[in-house]
Amino acid sequence: MINIIIADHQAIFRAGVAKVLAVEDDLRIVAQPQTFDQMLSALERLRARVLMVSTSFLPRFAGVTALTTRRSTAILVVAENSDEAAAFVAMGVQGVIYRSINGPDVVDAMRRLARGETFVHVSNSVLNELGEDHVGLRVRDRLTEKELHIIAAVVRGYKNREIAAELATTEQVVKNSLRAIFDKIGVSDRLELVLFVLHHRMLAHATAAVRIDNDPPRLKQNIIAGPSGPGISAFMKLEPSG
Repeated sequence: MINIIIADHQAIFRAGVAKVLAVEDDLRIVAQPQTFDQMLSALERLRARVLMVSTSFLPRFAGVTALTTRRSTAILVVAENSDEAAAFVAMGVQGVIYRSINGPDVVDAMRRLARGETFVHVSNSVLNELGEDHVGLRVRDRLTEKELHIIAAVVRGYKNREIAAELATTEQVVKNSLRAIFDKIGVSDRLELVLFVLHHRMLAHATAAVRIDNDPPRLKQNIIAGPSGPGISAFMKLEPSG
């Protein structure tokens, strides 16, 4: 049985998800907290496999991850249409869905996260914007799967040695690959690379969908919520570009 906590400030969406999940034999909603303190209490008391949480609960994200890590609870963020999925993935969440998601995909997301996989949903508005992101599309087509994997790791805060361990290669190979990536995209360092990815939805979605098997390192980014949703505001401990 997959125990689920739903923490969402929109009652209608919360009720709709609860109705969808209620008919599944392997899914069980154990709590629907409406405040941050209620959510922390539920995580402490209940053995939830998945926490579905809206962005309104994320300003105090460190408190959430401390509990979910200890409880082996996967985090599924309910994002708004203006939010970037890549920013949430960089924060260390395992899944991102938008409010335009349909019932079967919600069920699929819960089961995937319970199995230790990731899930990134593409909203209807994002689908339209992906088709208009010609620059991001051209860059994506020039990147190899290995290069895309490295970019995804950089966005999530991995150091070169951690990327090398993930890819079972050497740190020098990762450095060489990063130089090739910088040349292909037209950036000069890791910060410019991350900002380029977050500003091009095609690349942001492609990197967010990359699964990284090793546990992510502690965040090195300061994540803030601005008018257009979460974004990376500063990289305080970036490695040298080369």
